[in-house]
Amino acid sequence: MNLISIRLITADVDRLVGFYERVSGLAATRYTEDFVELATMACTLAIGSVRTLQPFGGDGVARPADNHTAIIEFRVRDVDQDYGRLADLVGRDLVQPPTTMPWGNRSLLFRDPDGNLVNFFTPVTEAAIRKCDG
Repeated sequence: MNLISIRLITADVDRLVGFYERVSGLAATRYTEDFVELATMACTLAIGSVRTLQPFGGDGVARPADNHTAIIEFRVRDVDQDYGRLADLVGRDLVQPPTTMPWGNRSLLFRDPDGNLVNFFTPVTEAAIRKCDG
């Protein structure tokens, strides 16, 4: 089994796509006005409007801007450099500036426009680098 994508449901596709294009530096592929993907080497971040819930049973299946459990994580080359690049964008949505975690990753934690937690991390200890490189 392979994890292929994480899908975020939003009431404002353009706003969320614009944010993720800016923070990731990736260009989104827009399949429809309601469904967009940003592909990385490991996984795809999909963004869907609330209208995409209809085939799954309706609006009650998921609620936009109501995530309180998941963190969307991106491994980046240099988390401190990305923090410098994104400080103005994340501004008041910054949760934690770059901090070296006990498990060996240097981590930057912030919220996207819908309130989802986003973690940019760089493995910095030998053990963390070995773990992330497989």
